[in-house]
Amino acid sequence: MSDLRIALYQPDIPGNTGTILRLAACLGFKVDIIEPAGFDLSDRNLKRSGMDYLAMASLTRHVTFDRFDESVRASGRRLILASTKASVPYADFRFEAQDVILFGRESAGVPEAVHQRADARVLIPMMQGQRSINLAVSVGMIVGEALRQTGGFASG
Repeated sequence: MSDLRIALYQPDIPGNTGTILRLAACLGFKVDIIEPAGFDLSDRNLKRSGMDYLAMASLTRHVTFDRFDESVRASGRRLILASTKASVPYADFRFEAQDVILFGRESAGVPEAVHQRADARVLIPMMQGQRSINLAVSVGMIVGEALRQTGGFASG
């Protein structure tokens, strides 16, 4: 299992979260969910998209962002925010195996206070005029690059 972690800030859409948890189970990274989520974590759409992989995903729930941030700081990890407001393309960023990559809420991203607490910010470059890429797709793109850079892909 990789030491890399993905954090979801108050996710809105259970299907995206289920897909991300399935990806985590398959690729071996851990997921943190910062509450409140916009759905009950027992939601049937979460279960449908995550299928039988949900039980195999390593998931930690945090009741607030402050509690989550305390755990990140106590572990000595960097907090990397994926944001459309960032200026560094994710493929140009040097990820470390211990990073926690934070993704914002589908409907609103993260508040400015969360932006300020990030150690770094990365973006997925997009065509001019486009708003954002689906959360689960964004996680797949960025975690794939981070795992490639850090040698974190599961073997066998």
